[in-house]
Amino acid sequence: MPNDVFISINASALHAKSKVYIGRALVRKAADDLDEYQLWASLALELLGKAALASTHPSLVVDPTHWQSLFVAAGINATTDVKTITAKTLFERLAHLVPRFDKTIQKFCQEIAERRNAELHSADLPFKAMRLEAWEARYWHACDTVLHHMDSSLESWLGAVDAEAPRQLLEEAEKAMKAAVELRVGAAKERFGELKKAERDRAAEEAEQRLLQHQSELFVGRYDEIWSTACPACGCRAFMTGQLTGEDFSEEQDEHAIWEVVDREYSGEEFHCPSCDLSLLGSGEIIASGLNCIHEEQHSREMEYEPDYGND
Repeated sequence: MPNDVFISINASALHAKSKVYIGRALVRKAADDLDEYQLWASLALELLGKAALASTHPSLVVDPTHWQSLFVAAGINATTDVKTITAKTLFERLAHLVPRFDKTIQKFCQEIAERRNAELHSADLPFKAMRLEAWEARYWHACDTVLHHMDSSLESWLGAVDAEAPRQLLEEAEKAMKAAVELRVGAAKERFGELKKAERDRAAEEAEQRLLQHQSELFVGRYDEIWSTACPACGCRAFMTGQLTGEDFSEEQDEHAIWEVVDREYSGEEFHCPSCDLSLLGSGEIIASGLNCIHEEQHSREMEYEPDYGND
């Protein structure tokens, strides 16, 4: 990875600027200017996300259709007018790079970016219509998720004193979510328990016979993989789906085989149990229910090219 790239796509520079902008955001919040608080906060989030991508490689931040920018990302000074990706592309890429940056967080980040654009480029006043409690906790959750991936924290990003309020807000939101999920699981368990034993047995048997490839209609979004897991409410076979977050060649590889084995890791983003109708959305809710949102599988696939055996 190039160590010296143009400042606009330099990971350290992007991270430093995000710290300046979130500092401005907190100053505006202290002055009770909540519109400008959300404006600076949205800008800080986008810069933080770009810093996360650039820390993996600067090419992830530039517009792939602008070849001069790609050259700069490779460390070649082809232009000073570097074109970077849109907020929509940024959050889509973060969803593939950061395991806990699920579709729920991605959707929230896209929405705050769209409000920011409307605030700056139209006569609309979208920030004024947003109550603080409708976005602030989710905002800090998104930032915390990105920072965790960067081996950082809110405390480091904001400074220990400034981070106290967001951290407390996050803890309160996490407690509220966990309590809500526990109540939802308990209600599903109670509903299932009220069924007659024959009905419970039939539901469990039907769940065992369901084919994974036919369960996509259970879920709201489209994902890379579906797998089965035990329901935390009724104990029946249930289903989870999520995005591919990593792939590596298996150690069980046969050097003479024409098939290769890869270990794949997925991060769960939706859960549904057809037996008791329990649904969980986002990795936060899945973890709060006691389920593991990380799933690992081995896949076999034919090699693109057969081994070169020589001509002797």
